[in-house]
Amino acid sequence: MQVVVLAGGIGSRLLPWTNGIPKPLLPMLDKTLLEQVISSVPTEMIDEVVVAGGYKVDMIKSYFSKSDFDFDITIVPEDEPLGTGGALGNCRDVVSGNFACFNGDVISSLDIKSLLQLHKSNGGIGTLGLWEVNDPTRFGIVGIDDNSKITRFMEKPKPEEVFSNLINAGSYIFEDDIFEYIPKRRNSIEREVFPLLAEEELLNGQKFDGFFIDSGTRSSWCDAVRTCIANDRFSKGAISGNSWFAKPQGKVEQGSIITDSMVGSGIEIMNSKIVNSTLLSGSRISRNVSIESSLIGENVTIGENSKITNMIVDHGSIIPDNTILNDGQWP
Repeated sequence: MQVVVLAGGIGSRLLPWTNGIPKPLLPMLDKTLLEQVISSVPTEMIDEVVVAGGYKVDMIKSYFSKSDFDFDITIVPEDEPLGTGGALGNCRDVVSGNFACFNGDVISSLDIKSLLQLHKSNGGIGTLGLWEVNDPTRFGIVGIDDNSKITRFMEKPKPEEVFSNLINAGSYIFEDDIFEYIPKRRNSIEREVFPLLAEEELLNGQKFDGFFIDSGTRSSWCDAVRTCIANDRFSKGAISGNSWFAKPQGKVEQGSIITDSMVGSGIEIMNSKIVNSTLLSGSRISRNVSIESSLIGENVTIGENSKITNMIVDHGSIIPDNTILNDGQWP
């Protein structure tokens, strides 16, 4: 089948990282974020991946044109922001039949084969992967009947409007008939399309267990890295303790403590402590540095005795000795 990835945003929640690298190409272990997103679909099931992108699409095209995949890659660019519904609708001329669709941030344990089986048995236009949460007010919630038919859909309800703890997990099977319901303009599939389809009993839903992460923020990126490590979602690199190290591995000085982290290739770490963080390739971490719950870009230099907590550090940054940074971005 075809797989559509809705990746049109600029990745504002991951700035300044995404100033230089579009979010779909950010490395997560040995894959790009986009590859981690579509890994819910076994490779043998994929004929083509369609990327609905609107930001730095030339970089995305260049990357995939040089990559060796067993399926075709098609980029459908947005000339202007179209929203989730508009971005999907923009693919109407290249997508046919039934197809999988994912929001571009989603890392999950969804079983796409099970979702497809329900879709085929229940009919309709769409089948949604569903996840249970305690506080659903930040998500789209669904009501569902005993036959797995979605009876109601509401995006980001107020607390007094909550009627379900099952949320839309941003992972779908659609028929191409859905394009008849999507306006040819900027629109939100969650606010304008799903409620209508639910009212017409054309949506199914299936709850899944395991993990579901919207990896588009600093903290959730760290969650996704830990989850991908724990679930062996990589084919290259090595695990040491509970952290992942790229190959070729750089120099890690004895006495360094590295836990729950992703360490890119060619990184030098001099007797420092790295916890729950991502360090992209080519960076140098000087002595007696503490990095916690942070994202360190490519080719960054961090000076001695520095403490970096809850930060996103831009690619190529130079952080002086004795710097303390908390809760934000650098520069």
